[in-house]
Amino acid sequence: MNWTVIILETVIATIAFTLMVMIPLVKNPVWWIHDYPEDIQEEYFKTHERIPSKFFTKTVLIKKGLATLFILVLMLGLMKLAGAYNFWSALGLSYGIWTFIDWYDCFFLDWILFANMKAVRLPGTEHMDKAYHNKKYHFVQSLWGMLIGLIPCLIGSGIYAWLCC
Repeated sequence: MNWTVIILETVIATIAFTLMVMIPLVKNPVWWIHDYPEDIQEEYFKTHERIPSKFFTKTVLIKKGLATLFILVLMLGLMKLAGAYNFWSALGLSYGIWTFIDWYDCFFLDWILFANMKAVRLPGTEHMDKAYHNKKYHFVQSLWGMLIGLIPCLIGSGIYAWLCC
């Protein structure tokens, strides 16, 4: 496998992920309400109409499902470009990129940007500094993200091995 291509793919995928998350988040933080800690959601709903905000709602599953499908297709192309030669190399590459982005999301986007950017705070929750700096919440969500990430990476690696090896 070509490590230069892998590093370049990881950087590009990280930039794309950042744009996919940050543009909607800055434009309308409520769009990502399901990703906010529950105490922030509850404070928001004290002064705003309650909307579905749990992970297993139709809206959230559609958003996350479409994003996962897009990532699955993207990963197939990334595996080919990087020169994955079998199921295990494809899995290592795809899950490695997934994990890097998951940690970047937790340690940089959530712990630093999300915690400190006033533009992404839900209206009426601007005063909740402690809740926005809840590192444990985001770390646990990151662990769930790593577990969930195995699914598209395993499926993508299987498809890749079936089609390309």
